[in-house]
Amino acid sequence: MDSTVASTGTEGKTWGGGNRPLGASYGKMMMWFFIVSDALTFSGFLAAYGFSRFKFIKEWPIADEVFTHVPFLHGQELPMIYVAFMTFILIMSSVTMVLAVDAGHHMNKAKVTLYMFLTIIGGAIFVGSQAWEWATFIQGDYGAVQTKGGNILQFGEYVTEDGEEVFKRVAVSDFVVAIPDARVAHERKNGLWFAEEGTLPNYTINEVYQGLEANSNLLVRSQIINEEGEKTVLTRAESLKQIKENGKLVVEGANLQVNEYGTSLFADFFFFITGFHGFHVLSGVIINIIIFFNVILGTYERRGSYEMVEKVGLYWHFVDLVWVFVFTFFYLV
Repeated sequence: MDSTVASTGTEGKTWGGGNRPLGASYGKMMMWFFIVSDALTFSGFLAAYGFSRFKFIKEWPIADEVFTHVPFLHGQELPMIYVAFMTFILIMSSVTMVLAVDAGHHMNKAKVTLYMFLTIIGGAIFVGSQAWEWATFIQGDYGAVQTKGGNILQFGEYVTEDGEEVFKRVAVSDFVVAIPDARVAHERKNGLWFAEEGTLPNYTINEVYQGLEANSNLLVRSQIINEEGEKTVLTRAESLKQIKENGKLVVEGANLQVNEYGTSLFADFFFFITGFHGFHVLSGVIINIIIFFNVILGTYERRGSYEMVEKVGLYWHFVDLVWVFVFTFFYLV
């Protein structure tokens, strides 16, 4: 067959064929395909979160009241401070990755090694911080009561700060009245030996009610957000009535079934989306460590190219960008 038959007139065009469309290698193109597909996955998760939040907008937990913890500063409420620190660390790790890629373009092994090391440290700090945040979220702060309808009732009192009355949360453990022998765990000797029993809560509704009744300054706050953007505080009479008539379970912390901060759907999305992102960051850290040791061993010096650093850099920038959206959706909006 005549070789001119294969000519289409597009050989010089960007997408005219060949093995380097857009001037990119096969590896970089595949990384871009992965990033686009993963971006669509995260977009679907965040869209589902947005729709769910809009549906339960009057019951959704207030982020400033949930994420108030800072390591080594127990008891102090510093809304969003540590989450902002985590975000700053991750963004700075993206900067060091840029510097590593640039050093690779100049075939500067020493600088690539340094900046890759700093990127790994930043990623490790972020993953560790996220694990600590999960543990704190699961453990909880104050405790609450879940009603028969699934609503969350929290406890607190009005105090004066800077000449203004504000509602301050009070932990269930600080006012509950223990009732001896009120809770009996299932045992083989007094029940069905093959029946398995879940973990009992630390307190019963009756114990919480007795404590609430004994402290006249305490009030109940529902998860419903009013027009001022604050949760609704019930009157003293209504507080006692809600606990006595509608109280179902004492909740401490958050998991996939209950959540002391508000609707359990918030905890479900929090664990799933931040966990999915955390898995990406952890994977990125592991990959960066592998690349880091290859740099030290001179693998890319012998190849005459640090393109592998650039490819893992694309993934790392994507992970950072996704966190910006997760941070915005969960913590800021």
